[in-house]
Amino acid sequence: MSAAEHWQEDLDLILHAARQAGEVAHGFFGQAPEVWWKNEGRSPVSAADFAANDRLESLLREARPDYGWLSEETDDDVARLSCETLFVVDPIDGTRAFINGEKTWCVSVAVVHRGQPVAGVLVAPALNEEFSAVKDGPALKNDDPITVSVGHADNKLVIAADEGLVKKFDPAFREMVHRVGHIPSLAYRLAMVADGRIDGTIVKRNSHDWDLAAADLIVERAGGRLVDLDGRRLVYNRTDVRHEMLVAGAEGAVRDLLPKVAGGAG
Repeated sequence: MSAAEHWQEDLDLILHAARQAGEVAHGFFGQAPEVWWKNEGRSPVSAADFAANDRLESLLREARPDYGWLSEETDDDVARLSCETLFVVDPIDGTRAFINGEKTWCVSVAVVHRGQPVAGVLVAPALNEEFSAVKDGPALKNDDPITVSVGHADNKLVIAADEGLVKKFDPAFREMVHRVGHIPSLAYRLAMVADGRIDGTIVKRNSHDWDLAAADLIVERAGGRLVDLDGRRLVYNRTDVRHEMLVAGAEGAVRDLLPKVAGGAG
C-alpha cells in the first residue's frame, strides 16, 4: 500500500470516528450536561466532552494500536513522543458554545505523522457540516472542494480576531480591516478560513495541538497557511503542545497580517 492510500484509509477511519463521536455529543446538546472546571477554573469541560472522547478513543486506538494518542480530555502520556504517527483529538472544540446551546462547535480529529498532519476532519453536527483533508488531496466541505478567499472587490480584509488586537493596528491598516463577530470554536474559525468565508484569523497564545492539527491541514489543502509570527509552519507532537501567537489565512491575508501582528499587536 502506498503512503497516499494509507493516509486515505486513515482519513476514512477518523471521519467515521468523528461522526460517531459527534452523534454522542449531539445527544447531550441542549440537555444541560454536567459541567466541571479545569485549568484553575478557566476552562469548562462537560459530560459530553468525556463521552465523545471515550467513543473516539475506543474506535481509533482499537483500529490503530501502534499509533500514539493526544487528546484534550485524556491525561497526556509522554509515550506519544516516541510514536512516528499519532491521533490528535479534541472531542468538542467550542465547549463553551456547546454548553450555552450555540451550534458552533465541532469534533476535531487529525492523524499526525513526523510532526505534520496527514489527515484531518472537523465534524460539526449541529450545523450539519463536515470538513476534511488528506495529505496531497483537496480540502472538502460536505464532500465539495473548498478554497480560501481570493479577496474582495472593496479590498477589505475580513478577519476573525480579538478586538483588542485589531485596535493595535495602525489607523490606515485598521481602515482596511473588517472584523467579524466572535467565533467560539478555534477549529471552526480556521475552517471558515479554509472555505473562504473569512480571509484570515489571528490566534492568540496558548492554543494547543488538538485545537489546530486537523484544521491546519484543511486550511493548507484549501490553499492557505497557518503559521507562527516568523512565517513558519507548525510542528506537532512536541513535549509542549502549546503554541505562541499564530496567523492563518489566504496567502495575501497572511502576508498583510504577519508584519502588523508581529510588529506590536502581539
